[in-house]
Formats: sequence, C-alpha cells, structure tokens
Amino acid sequence: MRLAITHETRYHYSPAVQTAQHVAHLQPANTPGQQVLRHDMHIEPHAPVQHHIDAFLNHRAYWALTQPHEGLMVRAYSEIETLPIPPATATQSWESVREHFRYRGGQAGDVHSRFVFGSHHAPVHEAFLAYARPSFSPGRALMQAAQELTARMHRDVRYESASTDINTPALQALQARRGVCQDFAHILLACLRSLGLPARYVSGYLLTQAPAGQARLIGSDASHAWVSVYLPELANHASQGWLDLDPTNDRTGLASPGLDYAQLAVGRDFADVSPLRGVLQGGGAHTLNVAVTVAPLD
Repeated sequence: MRLAITHETRYHYSPAVQTAQHVAHLQPANTPGQQVLRHDMHIEPHAPVQHHIDAFLNHRAYWALTQPHEGLMVRAYSEIETLPIPPATATQSWESVREHFRYRGGQAGDVHSRFVFGSHHAPVHEAFLAYARPSFSPGRALMQAAQELTARMHRDVRYESASTDINTPALQALQARRGVCQDFAHILLACLRSLGLPARYVSGYLLTQAPAGQARLIGSDASHAWVSVYLPELANHASQGWLDLDPTNDRTGLASPGLDYAQLAVGRDFADVSPLRGVLQGGGAHTLNVAVTVAPLD
C-alpha cells in the first residue's frame, strides 16, 4: 500500500521569540515493513537543517532560529510503500525471553536490553505487573501472551480524546482505565517491562477511512503510537524479531500492525521520539495547531 503523509505544525508566539533551537523526528525510515519513496520538510522562518541518525536509528533534524520571530511552521511530507511480512510463529516462553535479558556480570548483553528498563513515561511498577500477569501464565509463549494482553487492554481501557496529555502518568491512565493512543502505548510498555521483557515505543500514523458517502477531510487525521515487543526466536526473520502491538485498535503483526500503518520513529517512550521540540529564548504565551493527513496513493 502506498501512503502520502502530511504533518504540519504551526506555533504562534506572543510576544515574539528571540532565538530558538529545534529538534524534529518527522522523517520515516526504511524498515522491514515499509520503504520511503519521498520525504520533504519545509520550515518557516527558513533555516539551514542538519540531519542525523540517532541512537535508535531514527532520522533526526536540527535547526536554529537566530532572529526574532512570531511564529513557526514545520511541514513534513512523506510518501511510503508499506510491505507485507511473511508470517511466522514464535513459541519461546516469556520466561525464557526474560532470562535471556537478565543481567549477567562479565558477559556480553543483547543490544535490545536497552528496551527492558523502565523509562520516564513507562516505569516499572507493581501495578503494571499485576495487570499483565493474567495473560502471562507459566510457560506461555511470549507472542501469544503479548497478543492477548493487547486485546485485553483494548477491552478494558476506554479511548477518550483529550482525557489526558503527555504529562499524564501511565499509572494514572491505567487506574482511570481511559486515555489516548500514547497512554495505551505507555501502559503496555510498562506492563511488558515490569515483566522483564524488551519493548519499544513506536510513533507513526494510521490510515483512517472517511465515513461512507463523505469526503476525506484534509488535516483531520492524527499521529498514532503503538508498541513493539522483541522475540529473540525470530531475530533472523524478515521482521527482525519485532512483534508490533496496537492496543488502541487491537491490531498486531510482525514488523507492523498492518499495511495501513506508517512507522515514523522508535524509542524507549514518547520522550525519545517527540515529533517536534525546542528550546526558546523569549516569547510567552503561544498557540499550537497540528494538522495531519494520511491518504492512499494507490
């Protein structure tokens, strides 16, 4: 499936910002589940942009604005082709995977160990362990247990727009049993890591369908977030061992929850892959408008 993605962010500052530095994760990467066909980014006020690959192999853009400005516009346009992944089944038990990632002094560790530990938005906590336990019975395959936990979260936690923000703790969202896709992802991450399992945060987009008889609304889509859990048994598979889990929509799949998903960046949690962040000198109040459009090119 070919997808065209436009992600536009506009800030208006009052009073003007004097200088600013910004970092963006808005360029998709080639992955087992997708190929990037085109990417462009436009910034106003104009500034030279430096591009880097970060520690998680994401594309990261950086620029500095050295003159006073009353607004900022960043428009990223990408075209990608999502790719089918051959099916596979992993039977390795979750306890075996946990032991594989247990620290052993003097021995080389697995590179994916960095996704085992708690992070700011997805901490290790007894409450997450207690919620996950019913799906992780002794000897159960990690693949099967993770898919069941995803489905159970979809039933138990209510998606409620604007019910939380990025500063809402995952524990609070779990207790309230409501949130948005970021909360779903952080709760699932915290559950898996509290069991000692490696899991990463995935930011991206999901193609949404307009209601029957209605035209697609430009700018009405939104960024999305889900989780990947690592299956060592499938390290040499086309998926590179990653099983993607979307508890918001109860969708799972190797390397991607589906062909209608576009991956943007991966990290330990949202803090590693924020689409746009900055450090400002001056300014005061600001308004923010974000418009996302995901449309099929086929």
